[in-house]
Amino acid sequence: MSLPLVRRALAAGTLIVLAFTASACGQNSSADAGSASGDFTPVTIKHALGEAVIESEPQRVVTLGQGSTETAIALGKTPVGMEEYAWGSDDTGYMPWIYDAVKERGDKLPEQFQGATELDVEKIASLNPDVILAPWSGITADQYKQLDQIAPTVAYPKEPWTIKWDEQITTIGKALGQEDESKKLVEDVKKQLNDAKRPEYKGLTFSFIYNSGPGTLGVFYPQEQRVAMVSALGLTPDPVIEDLRKEYDAPGTDSALIGLENADKLNNSDLIFTFYSDPKNRKEIESQSVYANIPAIKAGAVVAPEDQPFVTGSSIINPLTLPWALERYVPMIDEAVKKLDK
Repeated sequence: MSLPLVRRALAAGTLIVLAFTASACGQNSSADAGSASGDFTPVTIKHALGEAVIESEPQRVVTLGQGSTETAIALGKTPVGMEEYAWGSDDTGYMPWIYDAVKERGDKLPEQFQGATELDVEKIASLNPDVILAPWSGITADQYKQLDQIAPTVAYPKEPWTIKWDEQITTIGKALGQEDESKKLVEDVKKQLNDAKRPEYKGLTFSFIYNSGPGTLGVFYPQEQRVAMVSALGLTPDPVIEDLRKEYDAPGTDSALIGLENADKLNNSDLIFTFYSDPKNRKEIESQSVYANIPAIKAGAVVAPEDQPFVTGSSIINPLTLPWALERYVPMIDEAVKKLDK
């Protein structure tokens, strides 16, 4: 499993649809129509690859990477196009929370296009976007130059695939002329996370790990979105991560790539969170004796979902994924915590 796949996919029930603001609900944001509110203030958003100068309220939005589609929808602007994500989609061809929310709104589903190293720039151009949102993505400098000729493009703040969840939401809000609304979304997400906090998790530590094939081992940082979601539930990232960051930092992954030979550095983690690209990957990784002997893994105190949409949904914090993921996550964590008592 390659690191790009780790960052994007492994990057990694009932959808609770948010009550949108009256202004958002009043806009028809399908691919065929849209109306500006008339009070948009031009904005400039600086980022790692340049700056996006947005002169008028975007009506035709295109999204790349992860999380931007969901926030745009929550702000009342269903994108006309989005980067495809087959690994995390269900039989609808879309990630379920996106499909459900768009259908609930009565909008047209976004057209999907190929991304990553095979980014379909021509398809994006054909969608005639007013803005391209990619604050949590891995677009390259060359790709950015092409995209920025099509429409103002918002890339990541400093490094590819690195942005805090609340910053992503407010950045998109700023780009769409709905900064105040986006701040309200952030507060609502924080409330949901706080309400989901479990007091019985207090004092338990965890490490969120991944692999890119046999012999490899990576550990995500506390600010990485999937780690932040688990932390918000009341678990504590193993403090060892700060030492690992100093020696094994892997730029562009929001993680330390420590290698399997350093698996013993996780010996004090009460719980291990992880995921696998497929059953074959899981089998080959779990068959490694060094990996299997990490104390939490040996005890079975592991949260390792196999359902691809869930792995994706629990990897992204935004108004659509959070309620969808939390109701599935807590029971899995409870089962892992029980193993600590045996």
